[in-house]
Amino acid sequence: MFTNRTRLFIGFFFLLSLILLAKLRLYEFVAVAFMMLVLLAWDYFRQGTLVVAAKYFHHKDYDKTEQLLQEIFKPEWLSKNRRGYYEYFMGGVCLQRQDYKDAEMHYEIAAQYPLRSVNEHIAALVHVANISIRRGNFEKASAFLDLTDKQKDNINSKMRGVIKDLREEIKQH
Repeated sequence: MFTNRTRLFIGFFFLLSLILLAKLRLYEFVAVAFMMLVLLAWDYFRQGTLVVAAKYFHHKDYDKTEQLLQEIFKPEWLSKNRRGYYEYFMGGVCLQRQDYKDAEMHYEIAAQYPLRSVNEHIAALVHVANISIRRGNFEKASAFLDLTDKQKDNINSKMRGVIKDLREEIKQH
């Protein structure tokens, strides 16, 4: 929920507090300051900078989104609920950069993790299908569109239209 710079500032504050409280022999407060440092580190590895990156992603500031996503040390260490968002946002950034190979890879990974809504999960599948069609891999596109049938009742009308258009494009080839 913080950027790395903010985490460092807060961590430095708690470290100074820990040292000062230890000199004053206030060990209960030393324990609290230590726990806050541990929580700050835990938050970094399990959530990273995704909350801040999501804000910039939704405002279509892809440069800042990419910068914040690059601050995450090891994306595979993110919690299961956060990893899908990391891949989804990174796929969106790659798509805007017209790096379709990486975008496809990130959206494939995002589809394997839980996302906030069914429509976001379907959007990841549709992005993979769309990129696969553009790259000439119609079998893969068809397979990913078939995965959307599992959530047929929960898909909004806009996404249904996109899926229908992609299916028609596959039939043409």
